[in-house]
Amino acid sequence: MAVIRGTKPTRAVLIALKKRMKVAKTGHSLLKMKRDGLMIEFFEVLSKAKTVRKELVEALLKAEQRLQMAMAVEGSVAISSVAYSLQKEPVIQLESRNIMGVVVPKITSEAVRKKMFERGYGIIGTSAAIDEAADAYENLLDKVILAAEVETGMIRLVEDIDSTKRRVNALEFKVIPELKDTVKFIGMALEEMERDNVVKLKMLKGKSERKAAAEEAKKEAEKAAAVKASA
Repeated sequence: MAVIRGTKPTRAVLIALKKRMKVAKTGHSLLKMKRDGLMIEFFEVLSKAKTVRKELVEALLKAEQRLQMAMAVEGSVAISSVAYSLQKEPVIQLESRNIMGVVVPKITSEAVRKKMFERGYGIIGTSAAIDEAADAYENLLDKVILAAEVETGMIRLVEDIDSTKRRVNALEFKVIPELKDTVKFIGMALEEMERDNVVKLKMLKGKSERKAAAEEAKKEAEKAAAVKASA
């Protein structure tokens, strides 16, 4: 029996422990619901993360292919010149959203996908290979941002699921059993104390009755002796 140390077997403590046990059971039930909900959300995010990761790898391979083609057609110097001509850099905004009490990131971006005339290099002096490479890398950056949002959210969910599991297990296998055992122990102790009190009361009552009977007998004896002496 795992009894909480230092617990005094009194009725006030028993009432307080019963209230604690009720709160612990309610918390355990709510945490289990949260854990199950987070698990469902996690598997949905995991499925999305797998798709996003696959698309990211495909986008990376395509971007590298387009870059190699552009370098073959235009040369590395022309590619470097085009890269330095970028006028408006992408803007990343980090926000947050709540999933069952778990704060996960929400990433929004601006100026990632650009129109041809917004890229900063001359249209006439470049070939379609450079345009295709630029488009492929813009698409890759979009995938990177999406993957960062999804995978970071998945990590946050895993961390909270693990934390929730530990709290559920602590309540289920330690806190609630200890409270049950302690309530049982105090109940048994109070019953034992009550039985002892009943025995003591009976003994006191018997002693009082015997004393009263002895005093009554003494009075009767004294009364009889007085009558005899007067006769």
